[in-house]
Amino acid sequence: MCLGIPGELVEMATDDTDLALVSVAGVRRRVNVGLLTEEEDLAVGDWILIHVGFALAKIDEAEAQAALQMLHDMGPAFDQEIADFAQSDVG
Repeated sequence: MCLGIPGELVEMATDDTDLALVSVAGVRRRVNVGLLTEEEDLAVGDWILIHVGFALAKIDEAEAQAALQMLHDMGPAFDQEIADFAQSDVG
């Protein structure tokens, strides 16, 4: 199963790439934020919705926490998604 999951930006790229370090349930991975418009003005601490290694939207923290709780309540599907996220890296 592949879900869109919320992640918190913990580090923006310092080079000229579209990669950022994101934390999802304590797992940190690089994701591509290039699909988000420059108007999003992403910064460390922002929450984004991630799907297959790409940030699809900037979301607020309340929405992120609600989505994480709903996903956590799914049990094994969420656990598998986090395991998959931990093994992936776009960079």
